[in-house]
Amino acid sequence: MAAASSVLFLKLTCLVLVSMMVIAPKCTKAAITCGQVVNSLTPCINYVANGGAVPPECCNGVSALYNAARTTPDRQTVCKCLKQAISGVPYSGFNLGLAAGLPGKCGVNIPYKISPSTDCNRVQ
Repeated sequence: MAAASSVLFLKLTCLVLVSMMVIAPKCTKAAITCGQVVNSLTPCINYVANGGAVPPECCNGVSALYNAARTTPDRQTVCKCLKQAISGVPYSGFNLGLAAGLPGKCGVNIPYKISPSTDCNRVQ
């Protein structure tokens, strides 16, 4: 399981870095970067891949990211980074339901669903 989580982490990190190059020119007014999203949510990867209890470090990252995303461009950037990450992870153990439920499990109410079908340009 640990090896699978490491592979998932590497794939997710590579995907987000590539996504940053695509998204960054469109989000120049946002203060949050995809790198910050990855850093905040790295403690959540094992939970999203394997289930179980949500680690406190994961909820700390979710809360910190939520608190940092105060402007519409910031929230749209976070949404786009998340959408890119969950859309492109070719890992059969990655559970979209667990990913989508993370904010609620951490006591955070975000204004959009974490889903590949979310239109991040509509996030306010």
